[in-house]
Amino acid sequence: MVKSKYNQPLSGNEMPRFAGNASMFRLPIAESATGVDVGIIGVPLDIGTSNRNGTRYGPRQIRAESVLVRPYNMATRAAPFDSFQVADLGDVPLNPYNLAASIDIIEAHYRAVLEHPVTPVSIGGDHTIALPILRAVASKHGPVALVHVDAHADVNDTMFGESITHGTIFRRAIEEQLVIPEMMYQIGLRATGYAAEDFDWARDQGVTVVQAEACWYQSMAPLMAQIRDKIGPDQPVYLSFDIDGLDPSVAPGTGTPEPGGLTGPQGLEIIRGCYGLNVIGCDLVEVSPPYDTTGNTALLAANLIFEMLCILPKCERRS
Repeated sequence: MVKSKYNQPLSGNEMPRFAGNASMFRLPIAESATGVDVGIIGVPLDIGTSNRNGTRYGPRQIRAESVLVRPYNMATRAAPFDSFQVADLGDVPLNPYNLAASIDIIEAHYRAVLEHPVTPVSIGGDHTIALPILRAVASKHGPVALVHVDAHADVNDTMFGESITHGTIFRRAIEEQLVIPEMMYQIGLRATGYAAEDFDWARDQGVTVVQAEACWYQSMAPLMAQIRDKIGPDQPVYLSFDIDGLDPSVAPGTGTPEPGGLTGPQGLEIIRGCYGLNVIGCDLVEVSPPYDTTGNTALLAANLIFEMLCILPKCERRS
């Protein structure tokens, strides 16, 4: 067998899956982003949450469960590890006592990573991490289109008087012109709220809100085709996937679960439907391992992150 020029996941036929280093997909851990095309970064933050915490353990558990993910996508024939130099860049060194300080640390960390030609794929951590990441991404790419999967709009003005929490980030992102509202899609929003503004504020800014009820019993493929047509192939796009966008029956390990959510296959369809877009970064957030002792939520998250690698521009498809 010819040795690949790219990092390859350690095979379960070479080392038992319960052994070896617990890096993401059992890839090499890189000290820096030099020479890396796609960097997987853990952001173990959970002090921005409003309900159940525990997402600080998300990156570690998702890495542990990622040992079951194999290198080829049998459905789409995508081969990300034959297409890019992918490495685990470790975790952002947060301040677990200070949310504001952690936000600054995350932004500075991503700005340094993005000095290299790297696509960041992030493992949360609560959804607060998306704001500093978007600040760093927009500083490089300009305002981005956004595909946002979530049970919640995250457009509160404040929570307990705080302007930055996991429930306010996309209002801040729109106000700071980090995203283009007319090219922002929120998919899976649902459940109860405090006022109509909980969803309508985003609509009033030009955001397309696709509530979960519009997704029931439907394939997501037609919606994603519409999104691809609207955004086009050149506009930089960021994908932010909150695991609570999925129904708790498939993803119970999260801090703010809501009934009536998307199915696992619909989550796959949304990510796969981003292929053809100029995706310049992704995150998977809000996995809280203490609320799913089976590990299945983290395992699903690991597979969704693999799917994110498969939709990045120039990802090879095997004939």
